[in-house]
Amino acid sequence: MRTGIALGSNLGDRMANLRAARKEIVDLANVKPPIRSSPIYETEPVDCEPDAGKFLNAVLEIDYDGDPSALLEQLVRVEESLGRKRDHARNVSRKIDIDLLYADDLSVENERLQLPHPRLHQRKFVLQPLADIRPDLTLPNQTKTVRELLAQIEDSTKVICFAEKW
Repeated sequence: MRTGIALGSNLGDRMANLRAARKEIVDLANVKPPIRSSPIYETEPVDCEPDAGKFLNAVLEIDYDGDPSALLEQLVRVEESLGRKRDHARNVSRKIDIDLLYADDLSVENERLQLPHPRLHQRKFVLQPLADIRPDLTLPNQTKTVRELLAQIEDSTKVICFAEKW
């Protein structure tokens, strides 16, 4: 199952945090190639505390052989292994943030997991890196491609390419 995962970091060595997260994700049980990694983008924080630092954001696409709920639990453990506390406040600065974006054409909505991610289509900092690796992807419950969703966002926030290869 082709699965999209968003990575973000705005504390500490942001690039090292993303690299460590990618390595742990690729090494998870049931993750298989091909692995696609977007470029890394630097973005302004969205809905964070005042004076929050800029984020580095990227998207991975993996082939996952299993249930998306099990993958979500594994991703939570990756965050924890990289220093993220489970009792963190919402929308605050963080060393690592990992979000499950989609899993093929599955639509899931329960208290623990929503697929596709409910705000993915509104987030330039996710759509831009996703458009680099899957511009023609049409997500469940959408009629437009990722490229088209990105083009229609009127958000003036700058999303600047930070690193092509990482």
